[in-house]
Amino acid sequence: MRVQPSSKVATPLSQAFEAPSEQQLASAQKLLRSVLEVPDEKEFLDLDDRPSSRMLYSNSVTLWLLILQRMGGGKTLDETVAYLVNHGLDLLPDNKRVRQGRVSENTGTYSRARTRLRLEYIRKISERICDYLAKKSPGIIDGRRVFIIDGTTITLPPTPALRKAYPPATNQHGESVWPVAQLMIATEMQSGCVLLPQIDPMYGENNASEAEQARRIALELPEKSIILADAGFGIFSVAHHSVAAGHDVLFRLNHTRFKALRRDAEMIDEGPSHKSYHLLWTPSCKDRKTNQDLPKDAAVEVVLHEVKLSDSSSLYLVSTLELDAHTAAQLYKRRYDIEFDIRDLKVTMDAENIRAKSVDMVEKELYTSIVAYNLVVQFRRQAAKVAKVEPRKLRFKGIWTTLKHRLLMQPPCSIEEWTERFDAALQSAAKKKHPNRSHPRSYPRKAHPRRQKSTKFEKSLRQKKADENPEMALR
Repeated sequence: MRVQPSSKVATPLSQAFEAPSEQQLASAQKLLRSVLEVPDEKEFLDLDDRPSSRMLYSNSVTLWLLILQRMGGGKTLDETVAYLVNHGLDLLPDNKRVRQGRVSENTGTYSRARTRLRLEYIRKISERICDYLAKKSPGIIDGRRVFIIDGTTITLPPTPALRKAYPPATNQHGESVWPVAQLMIATEMQSGCVLLPQIDPMYGENNASEAEQARRIALELPEKSIILADAGFGIFSVAHHSVAAGHDVLFRLNHTRFKALRRDAEMIDEGPSHKSYHLLWTPSCKDRKTNQDLPKDAAVEVVLHEVKLSDSSSLYLVSTLELDAHTAAQLYKRRYDIEFDIRDLKVTMDAENIRAKSVDMVEKELYTSIVAYNLVVQFRRQAAKVAKVEPRKLRFKGIWTTLKHRLLMQPPCSIEEWTERFDAALQSAAKKKHPNRSHPRSYPRKAHPRRQKSTKFEKSLRQKKADENPEMALR
């Protein structure tokens, strides 16, 4: 947004919480370039580039509209272009049509601009923005950051290209309709900031296991991170590759695996409600068979913890951290946070219903969905400072709604007016707190029923066929 200068004095709240000054806004593009520029690369995205000076959609405008689409919960192209024409003409480069107010609301030009924007640049930009925002969060253990990893899936429109890239599920009755993509997500525990996910087919010849995706995402994490994960990742290969990447791990184990490992472990601590063991964890024959790239001397030095939760249940953990059993259990208790982060990304911001019909556009919209989500998370962190609470104490949906209606959907204004809007938005967002719960959440994980997916896409295909062949509609 371009902001017109004015001599009006900013409010005290703006000064206290670092609301942007006119000088800061003027240098925003310089800051963006410093975030995106990579000195070792000869080629980087020119934000002002456009095929012709007569064209309105530069790279920066197209990128922002992509983010705005996802920030709006999956806005259509019509809604996005209508917003640009009615509220965001100041974003466009100087042009006769802009000055005369003759910018078309047709979506064809924007659609071509989205296609023209190269996927590798979208990924690079998204990576840098996400990493830049994630680094703003403080470390927890000795200044180190904790990342929770987990897998999830999204279904995509059943176009031929997407069905080929992400084959649908099959059963004894044949192939289903919806292409299924499997995502591996890493979320920063304190802030909820999400890094770019790994995306692979869930079915078909080129599918990838969660263990393989976890191995790749470990390479993307900042060095010396701590990785938190559920029992599905509590296997030797994931632990070995995470440690080889320079990280520490805290994984849950299922009871069967814990019993097998405990046989070779040495007890080092015991109390009324816990037992801890030291183990040099080596791969089993099955681990070797399924992970043939493991070195011959592969081994991970770990500590096993058994923490009694009740008379009938215990928590089993494996970790490379030097933590006592109860501290490890308290840290692992935060693992469920990623379930809420995935829900906020997929359901609240509707990233599970991406409308794109090509493989490249699906990935572009997915990456910009992550950027949009992280911008909301960043605003939540600022609101949390006002409320003097942890960011996760504020409701994500309330923060997202406030950001959309009080800032994004407002017309251009002066720097002082914008600062006042920002202050008012922060004050409103700071009140979006979760209710105080009388009882803490328990450990047992509940199975949530799958929500029914929309059949709107299939209905539109049937309607299109009926329009092309009216005789079919009469049958």
